[in-house]
Parts: sequence; C-alpha cells; structure tokens
Amino acid sequence: MDVQTTINLIGGALLAIVGWVARQLYQSIRDLQRDIKNIEVSLPTNYVQKTEFNSNLREIKEMLNKIFDKLDDKADK
Repeated sequence: MDVQTTINLIGGALLAIVGWVARQLYQSIRDLQRDIKNIEVSLPTNYVQKTEFNSNLREIKEMLNKIFDKLDDKADK
C-alpha cells in the first residue's frame, strides 16, 4: 500500500466516525424535542388548573371565616 491509500483509508474511517457521531446527536436532539412536546401537552392536565385552585382556596377561606366567627362568639361569652 502506498501512502495516499493509507491516508484515504484513515480519512474515510475518521469521516465515518464523525458521521456516526453526528447522526447520534441528531437522533438524540429529535428525541428530546419529542419529549419536550409531550411534556408541553401533558403539563396542563397533570397540575392543578387555576380555576380549580381558586375554587378550593375560596372554600378554605369560607371555612376559616366560620372558625374565626365561632372563636369571636366564644371570646364574647
């Protein structure tokens, strides 16, 4: 084998390795983008919605007001 053939083989092998790494990176980025899209879709359904939170908070405030009213009545007696 002459020097040029050896250089071509080494260069081809290096380019094949670089191509494989680039393909792996591209595939990983696509998988991450798909995962992020799935999270964006499922995020509003997995957490408490604002309207539900507000209604629950309103109920808690009403209960606390009843407790405070009872305490005020007890303190007056």
